[in-house]
Amino acid sequence: MLIDIIAGARPNFIKISPIVDAITTQSNAGVKIEYRLVHTGQHYDKKMSHDFFEQLNIPTPHFNLEAGSGTQAEQTAKIMIGYERLLLDKPCDLCIVVGDVTSTMACSIVAKKVNNIKVAHVEGGIRSGDWTMPEEINRIVTDAITDYFFTTSAVANNNLLKSGISNDRIFFVGNTMIDTLHKQMPRFIKPEFWDQLHLNPKEYLVMTLHRPANVDNKEKLYELINEVISSSNGFPIIFPVHPRTAKILSETDIDTSKLHLAEPMSYLEFNYLVKYARAVITDSGGITEETTVMGVPCMTLRDNTERPETCTIGTNELLGTNPASIAPAFKKLFDGEWKKGGIPEMWDGNAAKRIVTHIIDLFGLQKP
Repeated sequence: MLIDIIAGARPNFIKISPIVDAITTQSNAGVKIEYRLVHTGQHYDKKMSHDFFEQLNIPTPHFNLEAGSGTQAEQTAKIMIGYERLLLDKPCDLCIVVGDVTSTMACSIVAKKVNNIKVAHVEGGIRSGDWTMPEEINRIVTDAITDYFFTTSAVANNNLLKSGISNDRIFFVGNTMIDTLHKQMPRFIKPEFWDQLHLNPKEYLVMTLHRPANVDNKEKLYELINEVISSSNGFPIIFPVHPRTAKILSETDIDTSKLHLAEPMSYLEFNYLVKYARAVITDSGGITEETTVMGVPCMTLRDNTERPETCTIGTNELLGTNPASIAPAFKKLFDGEWKKGGIPEMWDGNAAKRIVTHIIDLFGLQKP
């Protein structure tokens, strides 16, 4: 059996690593299963791509479609053209897509249109309800043509059931991003600037911002960052700046002397920072999962989330995009009133093993 594993952007790399390991383990044990790793090239920046493959010990991709940048339509088209050529040359038996990036949607469409190849969506069923987010469109389109859903939560299961997906196509397996976190936590790397800035555990904050609703409007970005600075009790704020945010930040008169700006960071360095932070301020979805497992308070500057379990069970709180919500959240943090949180069901580091076991059963692969 030949499986294509699609990776296009930073979150994908983190999620596919344990799946590659689990397939390799089964193959080495005599199961007739092999994979092709297809890098679409959606993230082509070294920190966004190469470093993650290197640090997470992901094998060199068998194919790189080199889609690069462009508009939503341009990037989608480049990925679809490249993947179609690959499948026409040699089709696979199953296409595994992960998460909700453009590559996920584009390759799932191509797989179904070329010989009706089966599609498995890892992290299927999650929904924000916000159709202004490109990621939400990617999720909905992908799930509409997916054959097998590997889910992270009971909420995702229910979303799929409500949309008419039969229960026998839904497999609650846990979270492969957390598989990687468990495996890599002992290998976290202290960033070079840690000693230069004289940082100490739980005596600094980490902030990441990249969503259009927060960063595309210069005035909005200015208000959010200034409110974080004024509410931070003088704590150092480490701000790894997404390329999208850096461009807009340079066009404002924000007093960046109050921030410690950093280049996009590797996985092991960034999560070292997160693990020892007093709190994280973000608009990322994946980071809220990592903070939940590491027990770090997280403030999410969004009006909705596709990962509600990080709020109902974990350490995350959804503040919205109104800057006025930031100060009360910081008061709760510094008053020691932040919730302790727990870890969602099956976020135990074994999701990828469950996924591959299900694939073996679904395709009737002979076990040694």
